[in-house]
Amino acid sequence: MRPVVFLLIFVTCVREVSIAQVADQEFDDRTKRGIEYIYNLDFEMAEAEFTELARTRPNHPAGHFFLAMVQWWKILIDIENEQHDRHFYDSLEKVIDLCDELLERNNNDVTALFFKGGAIGFRGRLRAHRSDWLAAANDGRRALPIVQEASSLDTSNYDVMLGTGIYNYYAEVIPEEYPFVKPLLLFVPPGDKRKGIEQLTTASSKGKYANIESAYFLMQIYYQYEKDYQKALVLALSLQTRFPNNMLFHKYLGRCYVSLGNWPQVEVVFTEITARSARKQRGYTMVVEREAEYYLGMCAMNVRQHEAALKHFYRCDELSRRLDTSEPSGFMAMTNLKVGMIYDLLAKRDLAIQQYQKVLGMKQYKDSYRQAELYLKTPYLQEY
Repeated sequence: MRPVVFLLIFVTCVREVSIAQVADQEFDDRTKRGIEYIYNLDFEMAEAEFTELARTRPNHPAGHFFLAMVQWWKILIDIENEQHDRHFYDSLEKVIDLCDELLERNNNDVTALFFKGGAIGFRGRLRAHRSDWLAAANDGRRALPIVQEASSLDTSNYDVMLGTGIYNYYAEVIPEEYPFVKPLLLFVPPGDKRKGIEQLTTASSKGKYANIESAYFLMQIYYQYEKDYQKALVLALSLQTRFPNNMLFHKYLGRCYVSLGNWPQVEVVFTEITARSARKQRGYTMVVEREAEYYLGMCAMNVRQHEAALKHFYRCDELSRRLDTSEPSGFMAMTNLKVGMIYDLLAKRDLAIQQYQKVLGMKQYKDSYRQAELYLKTPYLQEY
């Protein structure tokens, strides 16, 4: 169900799109400043900009939409925390109401169509995160034709390519990745992932408001689906340099280095992330710290610093036990596996066996069972 829902709502991710009809330079400048603040997680400054925008243009949906996006990023950086959900939903309802008023006067109002589609789409995204699948799917079905209509009315806007690019890419990729959903997507127009990447690339370089979001989606696409880690790295470096306080961009930078096997840079990035977590910098939660500790353990293990590696893995396991309230996570499974491997390298076979047995008692993650069973039979030996 999740892939179908996300396919329907990805196309509505237009948080910076559709202010092209606004000619007021002050309005335009304030909007761009506010967007920059959002991505750098400076929520107070972003709220000040968009509150003033909503005050001076009370009948325009832009200020209210971007105030909702401040709430969205508060949710995104701590996705398990639901304390901002109600405020987010209420803000989106305000946007939808304003857009409906504009559409009653002119049903071809492109700005109103975009913001309404975006508001419904983001509502669907959160509902999907909260496993409210029926409501999320319904939002997706409602939002898709609205955004398509807006795109057909404004084909010269590069920002529009964010939505069309996302749709074209995922409409082809999701059926490939999840074949079981194909029968459910018969009503969905076919996609073209190459075209989608081209559109997102254009939007990232030429878009006025959607350039940041387009680059963000491209980074995720190259990392997660295309497995082109070098291209993902270029985008991650650019985004993290521009928005140094954004923990999502920071984390992706470290992940790209991991995938490229650049362990010295992995250590640099994730050491900084643990330092920011210790300072309780916004967004650098225990979830982020746990991932950093895991990769720092890998760094130490790769250079045979086994005691240092154990220290990081122990911390990762400690955080997992605090975070994994329903069932053991992949981090817990892999951390216990790595600890067992290090115990083998330290000739502590009894302790290593205990770790492998623990892994087999957890939910399988990737090939964790295969490795645990292998090393129960034959002690792990580091190959390099």
